[in-house]
Amino acid sequence: MAEQGSTGNVIAALASFFIPGLGQLIQGRMIKAGIMFVLAGVIWFISFGTMGWVIHLWSIIDAARYRAGE
Repeated sequence: MAEQGSTGNVIAALASFFIPGLGQLIQGRMIKAGIMFVLAGVIWFISFGTMGWVIHLWSIIDAARYRAGE
């Protein structure tokens, strides 16, 4: 998963579509995966399911645009 737009990043973005942070976990970014998962869950709970999409979308875009080594 070295290049932006690589197959690995596409798979990671799809994984994050289903569970926020799962794509980051696949990419080996454990701390960011935990932050995305917990933050999305907390915001989903607090806002009754309305603002959780912000973190969810951020997780998908972050997984898709990730470049190893940066």
